Amino acid sequence: MVAFIIRRVLTGLLLIVAISFVSFVLIYSTGGDIARHILGPEADNAQVAAKSAQLGLDQPLLSQYFLWFTNMLGGDFGRSWFTAEPVTAAITSRLSVTLSVVIVSLVLVTILSVVLGVVAAVRRGWVDRLVQILSVVGVALPNFWVAVVLVLMFAIAIPLFPATGFVQPQDSVGGWLLSIALPVTAITIGGIAGTAQLIRGSVIDVLRQDYVRTLRSRGVPSRSIIYRHVLRNAAPPALIVLSLQFIGMIGGAVVIEKIFAIPGLGLLALNATLRGDIPIVMAVVMTMAAIVVTVNLIIDLVNGWVSPKVRVQ
Repeated sequence: MVAFIIRRVLTGLLLIVAISFVSFVLIYSTGGDIARHILGPEADNAQVAAKSAQLGLDQPLLSQYFLWFTNMLGGDFGRSWFTAEPVTAAITSRLSVTLSVVIVSLVLVTILSVVLGVVAAVRRGWVDRLVQILSVVGVALPNFWVAVVLVLMFAIAIPLFPATGFVQPQDSVGGWLLSIALPVTAITIGGIAGTAQLIRGSVIDVLRQDYVRTLRSRGVPSRSIIYRHVLRNAAPPALIVLSLQFIGMIGGAVVIEKIFAIPGLGLLALNATLRGDIPIVMAVVMTMAAIVVTVNLIIDLVNGWVSPKVRVQ
């Protein structure tokens, strides 16, 4: 197990380094005349040259990358080219906002998907058909469309929740729950649909195994078979899908945060991209990469603990 963990950690670190290099080269090499973009078309050549030297853009691209990567290892992503705000502070303050929405959504998706998937697999009648129909409908509905409908229904027509804004949980737990209710619902609907369907299929496959029939023939209660044996063996594919759901939620936060005016990482990335604030864009890319690699590492370790076959493979 120790060798398995070391391999996964090293693979994750190498992946982050590769992502940082490819992203840096692509963003900086295709950014055009960055200094002139910052100063505007009225700036003369001397001002553009001075700005390029100040930002280190007059150095070879590899030199720029190694300097940036060294600073990044120390937690320094530089400053915003337009607001002079430390990029690390900007990322830190907004990451907690995005994670609060995404983590609550993931918890709800996990609980509701497991319940619906297991019930649909065990009760193979109208309940199963209903879950499948709702799953297809949920997958077909785009998150942004669901978000707009929720705002129109529950923030404008029936003003139960705020349409925009975010309240920090330390300021007011009740206000925080109200502010994330609609965004979390918009994210959760699609997540439940796809995950519940997969869990249903995994549980049905396990229920068909010979050892399950043997346990039933020995008089083991059905509830014990489901909770102690079936769910454990159906867990690996479900965990993989949940990790993909989490990654998708992080990526989808760009649209959701824009609709609900939530000051999170997605809105920060969108605004920085539109104005060409490359230090913030690079910091967001690396933060997302670190989150994705960490989540995949955790899922690999959990799968390795649940299923010894994963460690062997």
